[in-house]
Amino acid sequence: MPLSTINNSDQLPFAISIGEPSGIGPEIILKSWSERIKQKLPIFFVVGSEQIMRETALKLGLDIPLCAVSTHTEVNAIFQKALPVLDIGHDADFEFGNPSTRSAPITLGAIEKSVEMIFEGKAAGLITAPIQKSFLYQSGFNSPGHTEYLAVLCEKKTSIPEMPLMMLVSNGFRVVPLTIHIRLAQVAESITQELIQKTCEKLHQAMIQDFGLNNPRIAVAGLNPHAGEDGTMGKEEQLVIRPALDRLRDQGMNISGPLPADTMFHEAARTKYDAALCMYHDQALIPVKTLDFYGGVNVTLGLPIVRTSPDHGTALDIAGQNLANPNSMINALKLAQKIYINRVSGHV
Repeated sequence: MPLSTINNSDQLPFAISIGEPSGIGPEIILKSWSERIKQKLPIFFVVGSEQIMRETALKLGLDIPLCAVSTHTEVNAIFQKALPVLDIGHDADFEFGNPSTRSAPITLGAIEKSVEMIFEGKAAGLITAPIQKSFLYQSGFNSPGHTEYLAVLCEKKTSIPEMPLMMLVSNGFRVVPLTIHIRLAQVAESITQELIQKTCEKLHQAMIQDFGLNNPRIAVAGLNPHAGEDGTMGKEEQLVIRPALDRLRDQGMNISGPLPADTMFHEAARTKYDAALCMYHDQALIPVKTLDFYGGVNVTLGLPIVRTSPDHGTALDIAGQNLANPNSMINALKLAQKIYINRVSGHV
């Protein structure tokens, strides 16, 4: 079944949630706006706090004009002259490099407001600046991460249970982890034929809808060294992964695997597939971050909203020092626009 798509005008701006104020999120947002013309970025606005954005610009010595807005039409009118900020009324004291629970209302409120605006037809999609989950947990936040939290927010709007997928994208390389934020000791027991099938089906549909590929090629990694080597190094490939992939192939999907993970990611191998499915978090994220540490993008597939994010964290060690590289945020904006255009053009 096709993923749902919110029918918005192609003139709508993108929302960027402010993220953790003590990290580099506000800095890379400011720097991305400075690159708007050179990088041909879509129109966007910040959801969060004008005070935090102004203090960040002042601290970093960035001469960037800011303008408070209340509607998406105001964003379009002033974007080229100033960075639009939709203030949600949760200003907080913050210190670069030292997050606290005081910032939880602004961090979570910005995400919630952004999702609300998308469903109201006031924003085209969401780009999320990094959050500091450890301090959010102390404030009562109970989702494993951004991806899962967005699924909860979307389900509240649609009453449809969501199964989001986390995809990492870098220079045309796309990879999805089957299991995400769980302990490595839990991975093998968490891999089931049903999970593999549902994930591949959702990935297949997302590659059509979001990336415009009519017959996407999906490569699937094995769990064990050498993909189990005929069962001598583990039997998950024989008993779980391969049977699931065979059923998907019977459905007409273009799927290869299970493949040895150590030979899947060199340059020649990457030309043979459009997306890779890995069995666990680091198996997926290490290659993409090795290929392009500063430019990778995190994409949430399988939701009725467009959502991308920089593929890095809050970088507290360099916050407030004007050292943050905005390339990942810039790429997240560009990719959000491409996905949105594919969705509204009807690639379902």
